[in-house]
Amino acid sequence: MAGAVRLEPVDERNLEALLSVAAAEAEPGDVMPPVEAPAGWSHARREAFREFHRASFGGLGGPTATQMYAILVGGEVVGMIRMRRCDEPGTVETGMWLGRSARGQGIGPAALRELLNEAAAAGMRLVVAETDPSNLGALSVLQKCGAKLRGANGRVHAEICLDSPPPAF
Repeated sequence: MAGAVRLEPVDERNLEALLSVAAAEAEPGDVMPPVEAPAGWSHARREAFREFHRASFGGLGGPTATQMYAILVGGEVVGMIRMRRCDEPGTVETGMWLGRSARGQGIGPAALRELLNEAAAAGMRLVVAETDPSNLGALSVLQKCGAKLRGANGRVHAEICLDSPPPAF
């Protein structure tokens, strides 16, 4: 891994860099909710990406109850990780994506560990995630960070309790 992994709240300073990585190294459906727009990274889809991220600028206390972070390695944006408040007190849900060139280098587990630190600092006790059983990258990251995994309804549900430290690499 080239340089330390660092999280930086997504804001106007890094939003365009995040969009550039998404457009160059990810599919729209992997990095944002579906929108009615021409296929690929059309102008309308780029605008929707910006608005989706701007809606969360208020953080956990804002209208979307979501804090999004740009994942930086060596000062370069390589992806995004988020936490969103759940109805259950002390619980946040997480999700992440990395540009293709950043995958398979240990960046995902390092970013999730940083997010776990942020969640603990925000007073959270539990971080949950849900993914498809075919998403081997996500499953690997979750397992490396000590998640308890269980299958339900064709999905994999993960829970990471923040009462104990995550396993070391």
